[in-house]
Amino acid sequence: AAGSGSDVVVAKFVRAWESADVDALVALLTDDAFMSMPPIPFEYQGKDVVARFCARIVGAGRRFELVPTWANGQPAFGAYLRSPTGVSHGTGLYVITVVGDRISAMTRFDNSVLPWFGLPRSLPSRAESGHDLGSSSPDEPADRRAAGP
Repeated sequence: AAGSGSDVVVAKFVRAWESADVDALVALLTDDAFMSMPPIPFEYQGKDVVARFCARIVGAGRRFELVPTWANGQPAFGAYLRSPTGVSHGTGLYVITVVGDRISAMTRFDNSVLPWFGLPRSLPSRAESGHDLGSSSPDEPADRRAAGP
């Protein structure tokens, strides 16, 4: 459930993911953290295993921009990989489960679900758009937070 404690965890997650700070990301995970990627049958259980997977995603100089949304009452993010041209291409949607001050689960869906959440397939470069993607815009639907069953 959303609340000030989970808001802090979500903000730390975004900072860690966008800056490729694997240590900060690992610090947010519970010891029994679980990651899945439906419909692909890969599942990862345990902080160390999830950490190695995340290190591969954000490693190799890849940088992402995360655009917040909600899925089934949980924080979710469209993940966009920055390209050399400055355009960021959608790679998937991450839904995180926050328990207390930690993340206990992450579920990654492929980029075909982005439109279901009103998210674009790609983002213009930050220089072109003239705004920070992490802040909500005044024209964002007020009911976004309540989306999902």
